[in-house]
Amino acid sequence: MIYLDNAATTFPKPRSVYSEVLRCIRTYCGNPGRGSHKLSTVSEQKVFECRCEISDLIGASSPENIFFCENTTMAINSVIKGLLTEGDHVLISDLEHNSVFRPIFKMAKQGKITYDIFPSMCLDDRRFPSGICAGIARLIKPNTKLIICTHASNICSAVLPISEIGAFCSRRKILFAVDAAQSVGHIPIDMKKMNIDILCAPGHKGLYGIQGCGFVALRDGIMLDTLTEGGNGINSLEGNMPDFSPERYESGTLPVPSIVGLLNGIRAVKKIGVCEIHDRETQLCNRLCEMLGNTHGVEIYAPQHKGSVLLFNVTGVPSNRTGDILNRNDICVRTGFHCSALGHATLKTPDDGAVRVGFGMFNTQKEIEQLWRTVKKITP
Repeated sequence: MIYLDNAATTFPKPRSVYSEVLRCIRTYCGNPGRGSHKLSTVSEQKVFECRCEISDLIGASSPENIFFCENTTMAINSVIKGLLTEGDHVLISDLEHNSVFRPIFKMAKQGKITYDIFPSMCLDDRRFPSGICAGIARLIKPNTKLIICTHASNICSAVLPISEIGAFCSRRKILFAVDAAQSVGHIPIDMKKMNIDILCAPGHKGLYGIQGCGFVALRDGIMLDTLTEGGNGINSLEGNMPDFSPERYESGTLPVPSIVGLLNGIRAVKKIGVCEIHDRETQLCNRLCEMLGNTHGVEIYAPQHKGSVLLFNVTGVPSNRTGDILNRNDICVRTGFHCSALGHATLKTPDDGAVRVGFGMFNTQKEIEQLWRTVKKITP
């Protein structure tokens, strides 16, 4: 089987991830911060180790500013609904995943907030950071509280100029949140240097953990309202949630097996190097883009962007039909709209969406060539 759906979730995982998840379940999976026994203590230590590894990887303020949730979508919802209040104005990009767009859209529909969409300029040959920031500046209002945007698109390899947007927000005293679902593990991130106030990311994509764990990283001094309330082993006799991170945001039992999987996934990524992984994936993307680009009847969307994702269609063939043919040839891709109505509208894909190839650190050039040969057979 050739697995090229890594933008949804990476597969396979490093061996150390499998072995530690199994070891956790078998030998030390106590409830962290709850039990008065050594299994609870071991779990708590592993959770803290994971916070430390995340903090080091992304240049966060401190491990305590990392809190866990079940996925990136929950992380983003925690930020949007825990930060915005009535009358606030928000800016998002035209490449956003529905995990950003839908909660913003709902709050706006309820009349609580307003929002605008700034252009990523991802199809513009004259695209440059200052031009994107100028587009943002034109939409700023006196009540603009937050700019939240993707770091890297989930349907093409376009990357937004996060450092420049972060610096812009810092000068304007506007909070800046980043959806790093498609960038963490693929592209180096430093929250402090990039002026990122809040970062949301998954454990099961570019960091090679298992499903069930995502995280939010907060800059010092930011406190969100809580999305959920409940027990966390801290101040149990009080009705209010604590006013400090991470305990304020982590109600109920943490997914320890997923967290230790993430811990070992991060260590595997660090061992290889984020830049090395990025270079490998970009080489594969370049090669596939070259082969498909020279194949009659194949359209590539935003081919000027090279990275971990490539989007294409075969002329006259619905995307789901292409995906089905690839699947029957043991090649895994994803078709349709990839939970990104804004992104597909920006890239001007057809009514049935497109075929997405998501590269990971275990993919090879032979796999890319096999995909190309299969696609070539169904071209007009």
